[in-house]
Amino acid sequence: MRICKTTLAAQGATSGFVLLWGSAAIFTRLGLDNASPLALLIVRFSIALTALLIIGGLRKIALPAKGTRLRVALTGLMLIGGYSVCYFRAMSDGVTPGAIATIMGIQPILTLCLTERRLQGLRLCGLLIALGGLVLMVWQSLIASRLPLSGVACALAALGFMTCGTLMQKKNRQAPAEILPMQYAISLLLCLLLLPTEAFHLRINADLIASALFLGVLISVVAQLLFYRLLSAGSIVNVTSLFYLVPVITAVLDYLLLGNRLPWSGIAGMAAILLGIVLVFRTPRVRKI
Repeated sequence: MRICKTTLAAQGATSGFVLLWGSAAIFTRLGLDNASPLALLIVRFSIALTALLIIGGLRKIALPAKGTRLRVALTGLMLIGGYSVCYFRAMSDGVTPGAIATIMGIQPILTLCLTERRLQGLRLCGLLIALGGLVLMVWQSLIASRLPLSGVACALAALGFMTCGTLMQKKNRQAPAEILPMQYAISLLLCLLLLPTEAFHLRINADLIASALFLGVLISVVAQLLFYRLLSAGSIVNVTSLFYLVPVITAVLDYLLLGNRLPWSGIAGMAAILLGIVLVFRTPRVRKI
């Protein structure tokens, strides 16, 4: 019975994370229509930090354990601050979400190469099939992308920050609620320090408020807590491969909420992603480096 409950809890956490993360793109686009990238990030991180401090106050948690604070801060700087800034900068420089998603799709393969002593053919095949499905899904976006050098550099930097930050976070054994406040504080500080590098504008309306609350609470707090718990409980390759499901959820929500249909290539891409993820999760793990 206990095993059954644990399995259901793990499946619920996985489903909740994928559903929330997949819906983030719609609310991010809504926010960027009314604010500059750094302005939106500052509002988002401020809301997240406030919520996490309230949670920490209720649980009487102040700071991460002594001796771990520098590592926790550096992890947050890469995984949350550096990744978010570079991702948003890539979008503002003209790289389409599809092109960014394809670049970020390299992460599970890169993580597999960095963490496992020998590569299992079936597992690697699953990741490559999922990456191919991702390319099919975002093909129209890839064609439309101008791929400016500065934007591609920012997208590659986002890939590097996410990969390194995830590897560092995997080694952290503290409860997510204990470390996230410091990580969001350092990420907010990074955005404030970068303010002189871009024009700042913020148009307060219902769309911006909805976007900020969704991103600040449901993505930056709830989804991030779920992501950290999944990392601590499972294979890092399996967890990062879940990001391939994000465009699938986004496409479904885009159709249900906005009526935008996928072409047949996009539907085939969704099927390939699902097949690839099944192969990744069914393949036994090997010893890590």
